[in-house]
Amino acid sequence: MIRVNHAGEYGAMRIYAGQLAILGRRSRDRKAVAAIQRMADQEARHLERFDRLVNERRVRPTALAPVWQMAGFALGAATALLGTRAAMACTAAVEEVIDEHYARQVERLDSDPELKKTIVEFRADEIAHRDEALAHGATMAPGYRFLNESIKAGCRLAIRFSEKI
Repeated sequence: MIRVNHAGEYGAMRIYAGQLAILGRRSRDRKAVAAIQRMADQEARHLERFDRLVNERRVRPTALAPVWQMAGFALGAATALLGTRAAMACTAAVEEVIDEHYARQVERLDSDPELKKTIVEFRADEIAHRDEALAHGATMAPGYRFLNESIKAGCRLAIRFSEKI
C-alpha cells in the first residue's frame, strides 16, 4: 500500500507541475490556477509523509518512478493546453480513482491504525480536490466524458503496475 500511495502522490505532484507550467503563464483564470497550486501544496505534504513511511518501514519504492515522472507531467501539461476546464477534468478524474483506491485501503487497515489515519486524512483531501475541480467547471471541458474515462483507466492501470513493479 505504501509503495503504491507513494507512487500516486508522486504522480499527482507531476500532474500539477505540468498544469502549472502551462496555466501559470497563460491562464486568465487566476482562481483556478490558485486552486491548482493549493492542491499541489497539499499533494507535496502527502508525498513527504509517504516518503517518511517508505523510509521508516523499509518499503521498496516503485521502479516506475521515472515513467510516472514523465507521464504525470505530460498528462498535466497536455490537459492544461486544452484549457483550465480540461486541467480540472484531469484532476477530477484522478481524484475520483484515488478516492476509490483509498476507500478500499481503509477497509483493510484495521491492523495498522496509524496508516489508516493517514489514508483517511489524505482521502478527505483528495475528495476536496475532486469537488474543487468540479466547481471550476471540469464537466464543461471539451470531450469531458472521453477525458474522464481515459484518465481514470490510465490511473487504474498505473496503480496495478505500481503494485507489482
